[in-house]
Amino acid sequence: MSGMRANETALDSSAHNVANADTQGFNPQQVSFQENTNGGVIVNLSRGSAIAQQDNSGTDLENEVVQSIQYKAGFDVNAKMVKTADEMLGTLINTKA
Repeated sequence: MSGMRANETALDSSAHNVANADTQGFNPQQVSFQENTNGGVIVNLSRGSAIAQQDNSGTDLENEVVQSIQYKAGFDVNAKMVKTADEMLGTLINTKA
């Protein structure tokens, strides 16, 4: 579940960056994934470095599209893992019953 939440947060950040791509002086969010000490994964959001030219955004649209695809794929993979774990647990409970 933490992987799904992390990828959802990252995808939201990427959408925010794309939505503000035409905003003058916009400083896009940077995403980094980190292993949680108690298991799972968390996302850290930070701002990129200051933009030298204030007449355009610092958003790299090509990079944002690629990252969006990666985040969606990560969410889908984690969702399949949760579904499989749920099915395995259900099978185990049916076997014990």
